[in-house]
Amino acid sequence: MEFLKSVDSEWYKQRLTGVMLLVLMAFVLLFARLFYLQIIKGREFRRLSENNSIRLQIIDAPRGQIFDRNGKLLVDNRPSFDLSIIINDAKPIERVIQKLSVYTGIPESELMATIKKEKCSPYQPILLKRDIGRNALAAVEVHKLDLPGIMVDVKPQRHYLKKKSAAHFIGYLGEINPHELKNKKYQGCKRGDLIGKFGAERTLDRFLRGNNGGRQVEVNVSGQVVRILKTVGAKQGQDVYLTLDSVLQQKAEELLEGKAGAAIAMEPETGHILALVSSPSFDPRSFVGGISRQKWDELISNPQRPMMNKAIQGEYPPASTYKIVTAIAGLEEEIIDESKEFFCPGYFIYGDHRFRCWKKSGHGRVNVVKAIEVSCDVFFYNVGKRLGVDRLAWYAKACGLGSPTRIALEGESDGLIPTAAWKKQRTGIPWQGGETISIAIGQGYNLVTPLQMLLLTSGVANGGALYKPLTFKEIRTTSGKLIRKGKTEVIGRIPASSKTMELVRRGLWNVVNGTRGTARGSRIYGIEMCGKTGTAQIIGRKEGDKEYEKKITSRFRPHAWFVAYAPSDNPLIAVSVLVEHGEHGSSAAAPVAREMIKTYLAGQKAGSDAAMISELDR
Repeated sequence: MEFLKSVDSEWYKQRLTGVMLLVLMAFVLLFARLFYLQIIKGREFRRLSENNSIRLQIIDAPRGQIFDRNGKLLVDNRPSFDLSIIINDAKPIERVIQKLSVYTGIPESELMATIKKEKCSPYQPILLKRDIGRNALAAVEVHKLDLPGIMVDVKPQRHYLKKKSAAHFIGYLGEINPHELKNKKYQGCKRGDLIGKFGAERTLDRFLRGNNGGRQVEVNVSGQVVRILKTVGAKQGQDVYLTLDSVLQQKAEELLEGKAGAAIAMEPETGHILALVSSPSFDPRSFVGGISRQKWDELISNPQRPMMNKAIQGEYPPASTYKIVTAIAGLEEEIIDESKEFFCPGYFIYGDHRFRCWKKSGHGRVNVVKAIEVSCDVFFYNVGKRLGVDRLAWYAKACGLGSPTRIALEGESDGLIPTAAWKKQRTGIPWQGGETISIAIGQGYNLVTPLQMLLLTSGVANGGALYKPLTFKEIRTTSGKLIRKGKTEVIGRIPASSKTMELVRRGLWNVVNGTRGTARGSRIYGIEMCGKTGTAQIIGRKEGDKEYEKKITSRFRPHAWFVAYAPSDNPLIAVSVLVEHGEHGSSAAAPVAREMIKTYLAGQKAGSDAAMISELDR
């Protein structure tokens, strides 16, 4: 028994000794570490704690570049010198701001107002002014010892190569707002970041916006960087190739210079938007550094509405371009056929009202093909009366009018195709038969956008398919790797037989190439263009009103329409042109479409010839 007690005692002593040795070793290691930190490295850490600190700086990612369909650069990035302040380092702040104002020329009140407006950590940089320019940068660098807490960061800034070109299509950037910061769509963004606010910059923002990087830096007591400890590079956004043809776009902009209106072109077989002009335009560069209140007020108070994308947001009576729909409906409902004629004496009597034709002397006997060619109102009055508003509305909607086309640009308008039920619900008054007469020629309550009329025209050109308008051709990484291709999508079909389509196309051919066609003055030598003119009245003209021309002012003059496609046998381009208050489609809108078509087809031929030469050289 005594022996067992002796063994147990010895075992406990050994265990206790082992524990004590472990504790001793821990204290030795702790002491050694403290000795290293306080004695060996003490001076350096004391310097760091008293004068320097470690901070994390964000490296903003450059946005992806934007190209046209042929690889021509439209938008890239340039360096911007952004002036910021860190409140905790800028002491005394009043004196620092006073000196900064003197050196840079920025009003002291403006600088202080920016600081007071921002509520953030005293160690977080506050952006005072974007893109201060090289002179201000040099002044800050020369006097940086007098400006503690002031820093200038070189950041990528959007650079739009053409001042106003394709502004409504490409869009612009703006600073992210608090509401957008809460949106998962903008995850990873921070206050002060610039995001797409309009156009393709907005709808394709998730591709164009890259991933920010960062660096860990050591700064001194004045907030100046002493050394960079670690860097994680930013990742540039992906490059976007739009469907736009920049040569055609520029030509269309030149043609609409000084006018208010829209011109838009599409590939009939794909839905690719080749050009989109809304005139007058705006300079997207005004928004990059933050637009001034004065400049913004000028834009939104301009009666010609430069900020509206008239191609997709403008709603106008379609006028005689709508006769395409009336012809299709009449033929499909067998109210008319190829040989059916109506006599036009220059007017149409309905009840006690006389509806006049645009040609006072009348067109005589006309069938559907001739009626389209000469744009005879009386023929379509007769067809509309027999169709009724609801059947006519059904065909119009099936042709893509009165509803969004689903183009990937924000703010697209619906337009309006009226029905009897719609009027009853809106006004409480039943539909009147005389209203159908006006609807049949595109007047009355009818409202469409230039893009909707383009969709219809393109559908007639390609045999009936209504394609979703496509805005981007492809998206690639900066190294050229394909990420996504634009997908052609059919969103509807014109409800018409091949016979109906053939008759309508024959009439549209005659509009330009016939001896009495309303757009015969815009025919193109060597190219067979098909089209339809339109004159959309804003105020009515009473029969026998001889003072009409004197009373009407420019803002009440009719809008001018022209829709077209070419070549007639193998359509490569469809165009829709609307000139506000241009009066006559044949004189104001048709010449614009003609030159757009000539420009595009010339480019296609040049490209084809170049490809042939290249092939032969091989």
